[in-house]
Amino acid sequence: MEIEKKFLVKELPANLYDYKCSLINQGYISTAPVIRIRQTDNAYYLTIKSKGLISREEYEIEISESEYLSLLSKADNNIITKNRYYIPFYPYTIELDVFSGLLEGLIVAEVEFSSLDEANAFLPPSWFGKEVSSDSRYHNSSLCKIQSLSSLDL
Repeated sequence: MEIEKKFLVKELPANLYDYKCSLINQGYISTAPVIRIRQTDNAYYLTIKSKGLISREEYEIEISESEYLSLLSKADNNIITKNRYYIPFYPYTIELDVFSGLLEGLIVAEVEFSSLDEANAFLPPSWFGKEVSSDSRYHNSSLCKIQSLSSLDL
């Protein structure tokens, strides 16, 4: 079970480049149901997600590079590219996604929780902006379909 909240980001942390960062490329074989392929640095994954906004089932398996490349050629819509920064925020880790390419200018922070009560009690840091957890337009499976950031409330 994945339980996460998403926020737009008002300003980047001043020491952003001090944190671990991964380059992520991901495509969608299907957006309903969500079937995603992802390259994170030199690792490759196939992920299936159930419907839902803050809470949903998620199944992920590691695949080979050749399997990833084969599936990538079958991906619908746009391929998403982003740098993900892992920022400690005790007891959580903020995953800060700085998008590039077609989605350049979009910055989203995600925080995962072990329960809905924990998620509901979360107080975000001051540099977070508007919460978009319940806005499906900010799911990556929706973002891969847009042609312009103007369709989002940034």
